Amino acid sequence: MASPSLIPAHFIVFFVVSRLMSIIGNLRPSKNSLPCEIDSLGVHAKLRYDLDAIGLASTDYGNIVHEIPSAVLYPTSIDDIIELIKFSNECPLPFNVAARGHGHSVRGQAMAHDGVVVNMLSLKKHYKNGNGIRVSTSGNYADVGGEQLWIDVLNATLEHGLAPLSWTDYLYLTVGGTLSNAGFSGQTFLYGPQISNVLELDVITGKADFMTCSKDQNSELFYAVLGGLGLFGIITRARIVLAKAPKRVKWVRMIYSDFSIFTRDQEHLISTKGLEYLEGSLLMDYTPANNWRSSFFSPSNESQIISLLKKHGILYCLDMVKYYDDETANSVDKDVQMLQEGLNFIPGFTFMRDETYVDFLNRVRRGEITLKSKGLWDVPNPWLNLLVPNVSKKEDYGSKCTDQRSRDQT
Repeated sequence: MASPSLIPAHFIVFFVVSRLMSIIGNLRPSKNSLPCEIDSLGVHAKLRYDLDAIGLASTDYGNIVHEIPSAVLYPTSIDDIIELIKFSNECPLPFNVAARGHGHSVRGQAMAHDGVVVNMLSLKKHYKNGNGIRVSTSGNYADVGGEQLWIDVLNATLEHGLAPLSWTDYLYLTVGGTLSNAGFSGQTFLYGPQISNVLELDVITGKADFMTCSKDQNSELFYAVLGGLGLFGIITRARIVLAKAPKRVKWVRMIYSDFSIFTRDQEHLISTKGLEYLEGSLLMDYTPANNWRSSFFSPSNESQIISLLKKHGILYCLDMVKYYDDETANSVDKDVQMLQEGLNFIPGFTFMRDETYVDFLNRVRRGEITLKSKGLWDVPNPWLNLLVPNVSKKEDYGSKCTDQRSRDQT
């Protein structure tokens, strides 16, 4: 029998090192893909070509799409972005420009292959006056820079006893980023997504025009940019609707084993007044009852739920939240009890937590910190939000959505 062929150790080392250099080389940007005239721009010194900047701008939270830009712009003013986009348009071979906030897009919307990614967070460091968040004297709205994080918006508005109406489940995202998508959470059923709570925008268009828009001024641009995935312009300022902020919440989670009953109760609660948050989720028999987004159950509760999961294979959780403050603290428990009347969750499987308003809104942050401590936050985390229509009703949902969109615009 022939003896196995042995590969010299020095060859293996050479091959591994060569392979690593090839991978690193693929990440290295090709500066030559940008016109040489870019060196004459005022923003030239704010462009970075190093591997750290390029690597950060080459991926996003979805970790599905990877596109390598030629450079990353770290702007110190909105004028820097305008200059870059204008230059791109004037080039014989225009290059792509994309805005990146915290990089939580899921399909590469914040990337620019062989182009320039604009690091919007860089603007936060260069405000001459204020922090990019200004609450109006009337308290009806706040003017917020597109690069601001929602957690910073929350903290700034709470200083005035105010807060936006609609949120995302995770607050460490930029205002411009979520408004370029939609901005969904459990408040959506009552207030609409975040894009329905915007009065005005400042936008840099693809033609490098700086435009202010609203439902009455440049309305086509206004509605194109809101939820436009960054295709119609870069949001640099948003005027966000505010209201009086509550102090605490009663957070109730109810468990169902029947999907039809679960959705029926959810639809009932949607039509009920007095509820500020409503969202459903799934528990599978191969996942823990407590997950990284919210460790809701006590150890004894968790064991009960695990037993129930083994029986049914899948369970449905309905989360509802009632806001309250000092004036309504004495009646909130009764209000929650009334909201639960007539619901058909599994008897004995309803759980309640009392939290501050801030802790509830920022609940996913706790899970993030836990995952980061275990080195797991940077791995892909599937996260899918769905709006499920009531197919039992004979309605034209396309017309219904169009009608709702028309009402939103008026």
